[in-house]
Amino acid sequence: MNINDDEKLHDEAEEIRKETAAASPELAEHDRFAELEKALEDANSKALYATAETQNVRRRLEAEKAQAAAFAAAGFARDMLAIKDHLERALVAVSDELRADQTAANFLAGIEATARELEAAFARHGITRIDSIGQAFDPHKHQAMMEIPTDQTPPGTIVEEMQSGYMLKDRLLRPALVGVAKQPD
Repeated sequence: MNINDDEKLHDEAEEIRKETAAASPELAEHDRFAELEKALEDANSKALYATAETQNVRRRLEAEKAQAAAFAAAGFARDMLAIKDHLERALVAVSDELRADQTAANFLAGIEATARELEAAFARHGITRIDSIGQAFDPHKHQAMMEIPTDQTPPGTIVEEMQSGYMLKDRLLRPALVGVAKQPD
């Protein structure tokens, strides 16, 4: 049998069914019931798809909202890092003689307390310092400023940190500016 024969048989069967349906109202009612069942299945399928799509959109929006809230303060946090850097440089620059003076010591105690409070605020908001010295260079966390020839550590190891790097939760807030060991010439 070829395709034309199949079509002829199908057409003949359909014609017989129509004639039988005309003579038998139960068959016509059965056909109508089958059509309605098919339409109901299609409507249910579309409703389930629409519900699933709505849930997916809701989940995506909730995730985006959570991320936006978590990282909304990134610009402010970067600005605060500059203040922290200045406080640290000020404390490092104080000589032992100045620390011995009682008035200066009280002033320095206030600056140190401010630096500790700033560090505590960073910790509460998920801002953490990147460990650099002695670590392998990671271009996702570190920015190499220079190569330092040395036999003391393997090449690619960070041997100097010019500026601390920070993470905001799992995102880079500021890379650490570092010097990386290399083989001496």
